[in-house]
Amino acid sequence: MPSARVDLVIFDCDGVLVDSEIISCRVHAETLTRHGYPISAEQVAARFLGRSGREARREIEAELGRAFSDDLEVELKDELYRSFAATLQPITFIAEALDAIAQPVCVASSGSQERIKIALTRVGLYERFAPHLFSAEHVRHGKPAPDLFLFAAEQMHVAPARCVVIEDSVPGVIGAAAAGMTVLGYHGGSHCQPDTAAALRAAGAAASFDDMRQLPAMIEQIQREPA
Repeated sequence: MPSARVDLVIFDCDGVLVDSEIISCRVHAETLTRHGYPISAEQVAARFLGRSGREARREIEAELGRAFSDDLEVELKDELYRSFAATLQPITFIAEALDAIAQPVCVASSGSQERIKIALTRVGLYERFAPHLFSAEHVRHGKPAPDLFLFAAEQMHVAPARCVVIEDSVPGVIGAAAAGMTVLGYHGGSHCQPDTAAALRAAGAAASFDDMRQLPAMIEQIQREPA
């Protein structure tokens, strides 16, 4: 792994802090299918994992040649938040990892501000990150563009080269690497597949891991004081 001083650790939310991707892909697939776009949860994951809902909707509407009704967003949010309330869990050992990380932390997620807050509150992690919660709503171009990561670094007053990003999706890894940040690919979420680790490294992750207890030592391995 590269050596660099680490002044900020940037976490994706879905699939990194909360084990939400299985829930989200299922809800998106069911809602899109009801609205005339048949798609499976597996297809949602393959096409849209790590990207903003805004960009996914724009792509699908362009493919269909028509806009969805406003009911889609309402139904999607209602069902997603009901499912979060019933079944959402934190990523295993994330609290222990956060306890052992000395650097400041923040969130940079493709989800909305509302979704980030609801998810993190549900699993007891909101206070660990608030108010440093940055979403695709803050930038014009979401992941895989670097904009969100650069925005987060700017808001936290840290140079991109001194940031480490924890990501579980290829678009997220591509965006963080394009921002000039060191990326660690996490593949321990319930949505991850046997080839996820290799895909994250191929996209630009410096290393991959599947147990959050490994993360503090990996950050320390990256860090060094500048000469």
